[in-house]
Amino acid sequence: MLELLLPPPVDPLWDLTEAYGADARPERLNLVLGVYRDQSGGTPVMAAVREAEIRLAERSASKEYRGLSGNTAFNRAMLSMVLGSGGVAERAVAVQTVAGSGALRLLADLICRTRPGTTVWISDPAYVNHRPILEAAGLTVRTYGWLDAEGRFDTAGMLRDLGEARRDDVVLLQGCCHNPTGVDPSAQAWEAVAELAARVGWVPFVDLAYHGLGDGLEADLAATRLLADRVPEMLVAISCSKNFGLYSDRTGCAVVLGASRQSLRHVETALQNAARTLYSMPPEHGAAVVTAILEDDGLRALWRAELDGMRARIEDNRKELTCELTALGWDAQADVLARQKGMFSMLPLTPHQMLRLRSGFAIYGTTAGRINIAGIPTHRIPCLARGIAAVLGEAAE
Repeated sequence: MLELLLPPPVDPLWDLTEAYGADARPERLNLVLGVYRDQSGGTPVMAAVREAEIRLAERSASKEYRGLSGNTAFNRAMLSMVLGSGGVAERAVAVQTVAGSGALRLLADLICRTRPGTTVWISDPAYVNHRPILEAAGLTVRTYGWLDAEGRFDTAGMLRDLGEARRDDVVLLQGCCHNPTGVDPSAQAWEAVAELAARVGWVPFVDLAYHGLGDGLEADLAATRLLADRVPEMLVAISCSKNFGLYSDRTGCAVVLGASRQSLRHVETALQNAARTLYSMPPEHGAAVVTAILEDDGLRALWRAELDGMRARIEDNRKELTCELTALGWDAQADVLARQKGMFSMLPLTPHQMLRLRSGFAIYGTTAGRINIAGIPTHRIPCLARGIAAVLGEAAE
């Protein structure tokens, strides 16, 4: 049987991470994976998370099965945080998932079970795992534009492409801090997207993985709440990996909004059945930690302060990198980076230049140009800027 297995494609991010691990150069810099790092390059456990874990350990609750929907208190907390306490959350169903990727796959399976062969639209460029997850679930994938030639958000291009989306198609939208570009729609552009969805009848599918790391938690959730207010049906995949630092605890949530509570009568069971065949039920620890934080005023305030501090460090890294590039004479390229937000930035470099950055300067980003701004140790920013400037200079010669 195994001799019949054809060589599968490698995961581009983990392939780069393995190459970084095999690189013996002491100055090497890993900006591939989306992991927040502090000034020294470490990935700390948030103080609110650590305190919640201590309280959970002292309580020593049973580790028996939670059920196919996971931690129901966590699910309620996710609905409240993302949708608010108004009437919108009352027409929503949530189940805990294995991180954000698990939520994406669970909701993709729900789409396919409801309408096999549904077309799902994703941005171009998109998060590297969007297309594989959707196609693995049996869905058809099409793309809509995201950036113009100057690296700005292309409102006209996006709306033009989505003008071809039909009623009952699904459009995957990143709610904030777009991965990989770091470029988000304006408030006016989000209004236009919501109006188009309501008028045509396609279903928004929001991927929320970086809320709190762009313009602040409430501002980063504004687009998701706007869409929820304007359309009768919506899907939301939520990750707690980045804003709670629970990367390896794989904590997420899948949310389905319906026109009414009655319209959701079969949704939770359908999601449970899909989860049963994929992974049975999600791990408890991360969900218990998040619930403990969000249900305690003190821990919640501590978490919000830490999250704001993480966001400020990301902003400072981006500002310092743009200042360094400007000082080296690359003003236009610095301006492109200055307009971006969130964990990631898309460098204005070609795939060849990104390979040159890796081979010549031991700086690892994706071939498409994505780097993790949140992963740069502060003292390495000048080195990164010099490497970028050098490969830009080589191309200009």
